[in-house]
Amino acid sequence: MALTAELASALARVALANVERDYPRRLDQLLTAPDAEWRPRMLHPAFYGSYDWHSAVHMHWLLVRVLHLHPTLGEKGRIEALLERHLSAGTMAKELAFFNAPGGATFERPYGWAWLLELQAELIRLDRWHDAVAPLAFDLANRFISYLRKSPYPVRAGTHGNTAFACLLALDYAQAAGNTGLAEAIHDAARGWYFRDRDYPVAYEPSGEDFLSPALVEALLMKRVLPAVEFSAWFKRFLPADLGPLASPPTVVDHADAKQSHLDGLCLSRAWCFTQLGFQDLARLHLESGLPHVVGGDYAGEHWLASFATLALSAEALKTP
Repeated sequence: MALTAELASALARVALANVERDYPRRLDQLLTAPDAEWRPRMLHPAFYGSYDWHSAVHMHWLLVRVLHLHPTLGEKGRIEALLERHLSAGTMAKELAFFNAPGGATFERPYGWAWLLELQAELIRLDRWHDAVAPLAFDLANRFISYLRKSPYPVRAGTHGNTAFACLLALDYAQAAGNTGLAEAIHDAARGWYFRDRDYPVAYEPSGEDFLSPALVEALLMKRVLPAVEFSAWFKRFLPADLGPLASPPTVVDHADAKQSHLDGLCLSRAWCFTQLGFQDLARLHLESGLPHVVGGDYAGEHWLASFATLALSAEALKTP
């Protein structure tokens, strides 16, 4: 359950190949005029690779995380050179300009926002490149606060819209950056959305395109925002002693299918959650199921799975309080 230097090198090589790969690229933006710019490299000089914007962001996070945990990694020089190019004041200004342009208001909300904030949290911990990224992170943090305060309900999906997962990543940033306003907004939202939850129907998971467990990310968020005694009582009300299908890795028939391969990521994100919730055997079981499909598989999974593997493998090394 550790991110060894050997594994870190393998995952870093995947990320290095991805973040500068232009195609295939999935576009997800609002075009407001017939002559509107759409080319990813023009709009996103930092995050144009890895199939889509959010995947590019969390692949950059992977590179920073392995540099943090393994500062003598063989790929160190390549990683540093890439981050110097991609995380400059100029590239970040263009990324921020996109969010402030027509069509940018809800772009990548909340998943991409949260991963950008998680990237900045890691940069702050490493104490490099964070000054250049700070304006974009500050802007997205403010948007996140507004989003939380205006959302009467959480999103409980097992995919990108899930609000508990986004809050977990954003809370890392709030703590690293000392952003008390964001931390308070997350605490308030989590209590308002989830505190009364009980008797979660574990038999309803997973859905066929899940890469997150709605139950486990919610539980992990509540562990982060509630005092220990209060969380223990809440957890007993929320999840049954028999976790049912949550305890078994999901079945994946076609790892090359872009949506079904989400279930490989579900194994890894469950491992991340289980590690921090204290279910070490279940964490290991899910990690062993997901890891074989991270490196060398179809690009449907390889453009993002390494990030979730890194998240799971480094959960103990940099466990968030």
